Amino acid sequence: MNVDPWALCEVLAEPAEARGAVLLHFLDGFMDAGQAGRGVVDHLFKTCEHTPVASFDVDQLIDYRSRRPNLTFSIDRWSDFEAPQLVVYLMRDASDKPFLLLSGPEPDFAWERFVDSVEDLIEHWHVPLTLGFQGIPMGVPHTRPLGMTVHATRPELVFDNRPVFNEVTVPGNAAGLLEYRLGESGRDAIGLSVHVPHYVMQMTYPAASMRLLEGIREATGLDLPTDEELELERAQVDSDIAEQVAESDEVADVVKTLEEQYDSFTEAAEADEMLQDGRMPTADELGAAFETFLAERQKGEDDK
Repeated sequence: MNVDPWALCEVLAEPAEARGAVLLHFLDGFMDAGQAGRGVVDHLFKTCEHTPVASFDVDQLIDYRSRRPNLTFSIDRWSDFEAPQLVVYLMRDASDKPFLLLSGPEPDFAWERFVDSVEDLIEHWHVPLTLGFQGIPMGVPHTRPLGMTVHATRPELVFDNRPVFNEVTVPGNAAGLLEYRLGESGRDAIGLSVHVPHYVMQMTYPAASMRLLEGIREATGLDLPTDEELELERAQVDSDIAEQVAESDEVADVVKTLEEQYDSFTEAAEADEMLQDGRMPTADELGAAFETFLAERQKGEDDK
């Protein structure tokens, strides 16, 4: 049965700025450790001008009994209904450059029709790049720089990436399916997954949102505004975590073990970096590596 994907989506406005704009997307409902992706969306709404330009028919996409929207009762009547919204907004960055943001609940139904509708919007507005973002839990310490897994529909779009997975199968999600289908269609799409310490995955972790914002800036060239409030929240959360670690020897031991594992992985990756991407080391690099090896070997013999 062929169903018109436009039956799921209504274009609310046709601003000229939407044509050729980058599309960012974040869907609530799947994995978002530390509320990293949600923090990015909240930051963008707080700091960027935004106007709705397209809306999806949530009655066809959302299971209301699974995620019941709030109804407000006042004295003797129902006074308000918080209807779910899945909307594309036109936004502007700090340099007044336009971009698009798709935000709302992840569809429960009709994923393929939803993806087709998003693709139709991408074609309609000549979107050159689509980018999704989220937080994923990892066995890493909060005391080290947050890593990020970058994936894309073309190898040339992948940047700043030190792979931690060879191959892994995860539960399906609409955002992942969108990126996959865009790749099949030959369109450019990027996904950013920031590595959030697993022991803080249930709390709001602003440092992860800030890391995603850095990645979005690098991937798209958007001049996304900074936010002093977000930095203050990050500092407060880091202080709270440090206090909890100091009060528990058990937690401190876990963090120390993760630090040792992280440092070992980083050192091994840096040692192997000369061979990354098939690049052969230069003579100078080989010489420096050999001198380091000899020095460490000599030091080991002197310590005997």
